[in-house]
Amino acid sequence: MRYFLIVGEASGDLHASHLMRALKNIDNSADFRFFGGDLMSEVGGTRIRHYKELAYMGFIPVLLHLPAILRNMKMCKQDILAWQPDCVILVDYPGFNLDIAKYVKSNTKIPVFYYISPKIWAWKEYRIKNIKRDVDELFSILPFEVEFFEKKHNYPIHYVGNPTADEVREYLRNMDSQNPGIKDNPEKPVIALLAGSRRQEIKDNLPAMLDAVKPYDKDYKIVLAGAPSIDKDYYGQFVDGKNVEIVYNQTYRLLSHAHAALVTSGTATLETALFRVPQVVCYETPLPKLIGWLRKRVLKVEFVSLVNLIANREVVKELVADSFTIDNINRELSKILDGPERQKMLDGYDEVWRMLGDKKAPEEAAERMIEILNKK
Repeated sequence: MRYFLIVGEASGDLHASHLMRALKNIDNSADFRFFGGDLMSEVGGTRIRHYKELAYMGFIPVLLHLPAILRNMKMCKQDILAWQPDCVILVDYPGFNLDIAKYVKSNTKIPVFYYISPKIWAWKEYRIKNIKRDVDELFSILPFEVEFFEKKHNYPIHYVGNPTADEVREYLRNMDSQNPGIKDNPEKPVIALLAGSRRQEIKDNLPAMLDAVKPYDKDYKIVLAGAPSIDKDYYGQFVDGKNVEIVYNQTYRLLSHAHAALVTSGTATLETALFRVPQVVCYETPLPKLIGWLRKRVLKVEFVSLVNLIANREVVKELVADSFTIDNINRELSKILDGPERQKMLDGYDEVWRMLGDKKAPEEAAERMIEILNKK
């Protein structure tokens, strides 16, 4: 069968590449065309555009690149129409992908599958009407989305397991004895800093993280997870003269040795939880008092970290917007280095593991997709 996939960022490239391999394992004749990245290209097929030509975030970048975005969108629609795939598989990236879904649904009879559903439960819930109208099957990687889509909006979806849980489980199974940077038995317990993958995130969060851990740098080894896309010179302005080590491309290895962590919101909070590392979630925003006020009134969810969203309760402390201060970070960190708060958080992590289940997301999604297509 012929599969047309569309992703708009690095994480989508990763998840889509795993899905493509799973589809190939079941469907020997699988043929792929895609808007994607290098990882998808390694699997095979024809890449029409690299996701870097689509991935503009924020109002101003999108506005400046609007002609290019519109050209790529037009090209994508025309290519789908000309190639006539057996299905279109959209991966996250809702701003672009929901428009493609609308076009495909209006102009063809090609089934539209959505893998890694848009996070409309956080905001832009109005998009549910577009999803109901234009998406034939939705494949979720977050267990709490089942209740949101099925019970609240009467739209059946498939929970296929969580790719991050798959990756952590596989890493823990195959952990080797190599030592590319972090000692297997460090002389001191490790406090990990996961300050984000974008320059603005790092600029906003890392200085406060470093100030918060300074009282502990004699008794603990402070290790910063360097983002692959950020060079050492950029980190230098924050870490030079400080007792902190930077490691690149070793986030899982770092977490496997960490005693505690300070983590920006995002997938990293879930990864940290799955490695059973007690954490404080830290995320600074501009105009913190205003954002703190808006957060309570605009966001549709109580929490921002995936850990708390999955558990539907506060497992990890979130210091976001107006609660993001060095004193608060320091205070919450001290609670999880030792004592009852630490064990309470670890018990919550066990609960999150159970809720995620043990399905392998790409394999589960591929099996269901092919089963649906065969029925059609």
